[in-house]
Amino acid sequence: MTPEISIVVPVYKSEKLLPRLVAEVDLAMQKEGYVGRYELLLVNDSSPDGSWEVIKEFSSKYDYVRGLSLRKNFGQHSAIMAGLNSARGEYVVLMDDDLQHPPASIGDLVRKLQAGYDVCYTNYRGRKHAAWKIIGSRFNNWVATILLDKPSDLYLSSFKAMRREVVQEVIKYDGPYAYLDGLILDVTRSITSVDVEHRPRPDGEGNYNLRRSISLWLRMATSFSVFPLRMMTYLGFLVTFASILIIAYIIVLKILHPETPAGWSSLAASVFFVGGVQTFCIGVVGEYLGRSYLKINRKPQFVVREKTWSESEPE
Repeated sequence: MTPEISIVVPVYKSEKLLPRLVAEVDLAMQKEGYVGRYELLLVNDSSPDGSWEVIKEFSSKYDYVRGLSLRKNFGQHSAIMAGLNSARGEYVVLMDDDLQHPPASIGDLVRKLQAGYDVCYTNYRGRKHAAWKIIGSRFNNWVATILLDKPSDLYLSSFKAMRREVVQEVIKYDGPYAYLDGLILDVTRSITSVDVEHRPRPDGEGNYNLRRSISLWLRMATSFSVFPLRMMTYLGFLVTFASILIIAYIIVLKILHPETPAGWSSLAASVFFVGGVQTFCIGVVGEYLGRSYLKINRKPQFVVREKTWSESEPE
């Protein structure tokens, strides 16, 4: 029987949290009346702990649990794309494995989709993230509003739900640097949100450090928008215009005051400024070229090592 709801969870270093996650999801689905009509798809992103063994154990014990293991760590968004390619439900819910997203709110997300929306995000009440992560998230949302034409009042949370039609469009993207929110915003603007309680992580620390957060931000900026390239064009015009004004000023100053010595400090400052702008622009262009090169050479988005279901089963 094809499930009505698919719950996709990327898993990394969550061996101790998975039993509680499976139990809470099952309890929430029982209360919503979806027993036998949902699947919990756990995607092991090459976790170095025993997460995959736990997933296989639960998959053999419960029919609603399905496991998927990747051959190496491809990152959260690529792991989600792997899960979306195997999800079968009419409504697909995405949530993290750290239990900070309450499974009891899944029903609220699905009801918004049943009301006609394509996508439903969540707004966190009382966020339990570190201060730097909250500030970075706000900055990311502000930038996404500019780069992706995101509605300013929409928070791009990782706890969200999509209709099957949106999922089918999203998984058409086969590039190596998937940014899920960018793909969703490319597909639809029929988006709403619900408020949920953000819970503290019961064990361990989050897997997103500053380096990974910056990498994700660059993925958004250079994979789904040409705005940085346009900014470089504007910056080039601005520097050129400023340089013309400086040259005109120097010529006038030399005519009016021939005795004025050459300004080595101003010359050095101008050279360093122009050099810095050029280096920055080359770096941004390099990001675009590098990603295009990897996509042309078919760098894989993800590679599946093992599944807990047989290949003869319908996807």
